[in-house]
Amino acid sequence: MSRKLLKLRFLYVALSLGAALSAGCDTTRLDAPTPLAPATPAAPRAAQFAGTGSDVLLQGFHWNSHRWDWWNIVASKAPDIQTAGFTMVWLPPASRAADSAGYLPNEWRNLDASKYGTGAQLRSAISALHNRNIKVIGDIVVNHRVGTTNWADFTSPAFASNAQAVTQNDEWGLGTGAFDTGDGYAAARDLDHTNASVQTEITSWLTWMKNASNAGFDGWRYDYVKGFSASYVGAYNTATTPYFSVGELWPDITGDYYASCSSINYHRQKLMDWINATGDRSAAFDFTTKWQLQLAVDRTEYWRMGCVPGAIGWWPAMSVTFVDNHDTGPSPDGGQNHWPFPSAKVEQGYAYILTHPGTPTVYWPHYFDWGTDLQNKIRTLIGIRKQKGITATSTIAVQVADATRYAAIINNNVAMKIGPGSWSPGTGWTLAASGSDWAVWTR
Repeated sequence: MSRKLLKLRFLYVALSLGAALSAGCDTTRLDAPTPLAPATPAAPRAAQFAGTGSDVLLQGFHWNSHRWDWWNIVASKAPDIQTAGFTMVWLPPASRAADSAGYLPNEWRNLDASKYGTGAQLRSAISALHNRNIKVIGDIVVNHRVGTTNWADFTSPAFASNAQAVTQNDEWGLGTGAFDTGDGYAAARDLDHTNASVQTEITSWLTWMKNASNAGFDGWRYDYVKGFSASYVGAYNTATTPYFSVGELWPDITGDYYASCSSINYHRQKLMDWINATGDRSAAFDFTTKWQLQLAVDRTEYWRMGCVPGAIGWWPAMSVTFVDNHDTGPSPDGGQNHWPFPSAKVEQGYAYILTHPGTPTVYWPHYFDWGTDLQNKIRTLIGIRKQKGITATSTIAVQVADATRYAAIINNNVAMKIGPGSWSPGTGWTLAASGSDWAVWTR
């Protein structure tokens, strides 16, 4: 969403590269970095509502998808999505909204007025995916809502009291609910998640969205979870039992933008804290891995990855990795492009996330719009991941991490290297895939 531009203010306060280099990177500790307090689990807890651990997620849209006949496009691509090896597809917000992309929802239960298509077309798309054993994840926007014709005249559904459903510190000025339990969002009314009617209507709507006669979603991607307490995500998941849940928590980078390893633990600790606050009932997107990986490839600083600096280094079963999404990256005909992965290094990005633990996500434009060469490489990497049994909790053994290369052995049967520096796993390995400054071997 366009509000993400505000989150990039850290780019203007980044300190010198010398500070980053002096921070160094602890490459002797390969598998289990020690987190900052409060401690993450010493032994992994149950990964609730996090799929099977063997999933690969396709973000099934981009910022401008509403300009096309999107639900029908998704349905038509279902065979290709299955062939690629994706097990889940994340679709954009499906409800009637005040904006084209769907992130300013007003009538939650109205699926016929979305810019992506009608409710019948949505059901057909979901059915086409289900027929190929692909789970469908809905984009859920419940932090905020706009009125049907005015500030807060909510309908379909209304709340027991629309005024009480809005936080008292919302910009509307007429909300009589409790104070917001998270960050405010000025473009719409901030909902009071402590309100019993708000909780009831959200869980009722999500249950309604799971029903195949209405939509048929299998799980949830929660938008802008900084805006309300994570405990409510846990409660909504407990009530609706999704196959998969992931929260969009985009932590601010408050220190040196070029820091690494232990100096950025605060960033991934925010992800851990959020997961823990859900009652361990939702995964989170691994923004820390994206941050460090794109710095590594863009600045030829592959040593950054030697300490497994992202959320996958602490709790991979609850970490959802990605290279770009509809907010950070480019879209056909423009798009958000707020924090893009270096376009010439996207192959390296996928060589990393598709061979590493966590649940990896592929961005629709990268797979369907950037040409057959990248598509074939992504499909090959997904195939290797599945053939060799790499899961969200597979082991990582870092082999080298210096200025020009990062290499690791994953799951004890896949070796990979990114960066311009040369490296080989030695005898007994077969080259399975390669591209611009990356290679993957199997045994």
